[in-house]
Amino acid sequence: MIATVLLDILFVLYIIAGIGLVLYGFNCYFSVFLFLKNYKTNRKADRDELGNFLKNLDINNLPKVTTQLPVFNEGNCVERLIESVCAMEYPKHLHEIQVLDDSTDDCLEISTRKVAEMKQKGYNITLIHRINRKDYKAGALKEGMAQCEGEFLAIFDADFVPEKNFLMHTVPYLVMDKKIGLVQGRWGHLNRGESALTLAQSIGIDGHFVIEQSARSWGGLFMNFNGTAGVWRRKAIDEAGGWEGDTLTEDMDLSYRSQLAGWKMKFVFDVIVPAELPADINAFKSQQYRWAKGSIQTAIKDLPRVFSSKESLKIKIQSFLHTTHYSIHPLMLFTAISAFPLLAFGHSRFGYMPVWLFSVLFAVIALAAVAPSTLYFIAQKFSGSLGWKKRMAALPVLMSLGVGIAVNNTCAVLSAVFGRKSSFIRTPKQGGAVGIKKFKQKFPAIAFIELLCGVYCFFGLREYIDARVFLIGPFLALYAVGFSIVGVLSVIHYIDNLSGQT
Repeated sequence: MIATVLLDILFVLYIIAGIGLVLYGFNCYFSVFLFLKNYKTNRKADRDELGNFLKNLDINNLPKVTTQLPVFNEGNCVERLIESVCAMEYPKHLHEIQVLDDSTDDCLEISTRKVAEMKQKGYNITLIHRINRKDYKAGALKEGMAQCEGEFLAIFDADFVPEKNFLMHTVPYLVMDKKIGLVQGRWGHLNRGESALTLAQSIGIDGHFVIEQSARSWGGLFMNFNGTAGVWRRKAIDEAGGWEGDTLTEDMDLSYRSQLAGWKMKFVFDVIVPAELPADINAFKSQQYRWAKGSIQTAIKDLPRVFSSKESLKIKIQSFLHTTHYSIHPLMLFTAISAFPLLAFGHSRFGYMPVWLFSVLFAVIALAAVAPSTLYFIAQKFSGSLGWKKRMAALPVLMSLGVGIAVNNTCAVLSAVFGRKSSFIRTPKQGGAVGIKKFKQKFPAIAFIELLCGVYCFFGLREYIDARVFLIGPFLALYAVGFSIVGVLSVIHYIDNLSGQT
């Protein structure tokens, strides 16, 4: 009797998790709809506005801009970053550059030397070094704001290489519309073709920027600053309460607080800033952990204010789906783990349903399952970069990554929900150098859990095939492959990284 009740509870939770995954899946279609609906008109309007502004521009009437470069132990990248920012086309007397270097290794020496070199060349550049890393990146940006001169603040992470025209193609929108608090550029990729891992990541990031950010900006929804490759209006930061370090995604948190204060966010599709993708899966997992935990922290912190605001129901629903998006990972992990006991001890729940109900259920699940792939396909088609059709061959790798990362990101989500404190851990990058130094990594113990989940799902898949329950089989197969690949790669990349560590 008790076992039956427990199975019934497990089955109900399984259905709830499945419904959650379906909702997040179908929201991809909504994003695609908003993107396709607004793509031509908004992109043309942005180009026309910028063209008219630059055509009638008096260079002496441009506002003063401060570019902030928050770095921490990024010796592989910092010189390239400083050089690219100094090379941006903007009047020198109107462009202040702050290198916010909290480093504890030789990166500080490198940035100090580079700042001195650029200062001798006539650039208005300063180095700000904090001994106390309070609030991590948010604290560094806040410290820089206390000393900056600019009305607008551009921000770049260490692994980004902005084009020369970045400021001239973003700042005008802030000048033309006094209600805009942020202009966000699109991320490009310096090392897209380095490996299957970086190629898969590039497809995922393109999906976020090309489709999701465009859809939110053009559809009048709340969107987020991505932490880099954007320009803030200082007044928008101040009126939102300034940078706060109580979440790991201080960028998303500030974006929501700023929009709740009445400021608009603008995404500029045609401004692309190349950046480096993590080539090591453990670095990728660290990045994903930070993004997942920070997003849920932001949801817990800011959604109550969103729900109690006068914003439309559409904005409230989309804000919930946006900030809680990483919830799909614990939902996936739960469905993967619970599928086998439901089959083994409660087969009747899956095996005996009307044909029509099975058909409808299968159609809904299948449509939701292919929604992310549809979004990625359209994103590649509209990305404007050559070879997008060939890149789609890496989509199975991205699908496996998206599933295999579920254990890692579930830990992040639970850590946020239960209020556990954790440090801001940067994502190590190579900086395009040859023979670069590598960084110490902890042994990825979570890889063993991922491998166990992979074996468990393979076992469950076999049982479902034997039971001829084919609706669940394809998902278990993807789970089995995804967990196994991520677990194996985590161990391989850790061993590879042992050589040449610092």
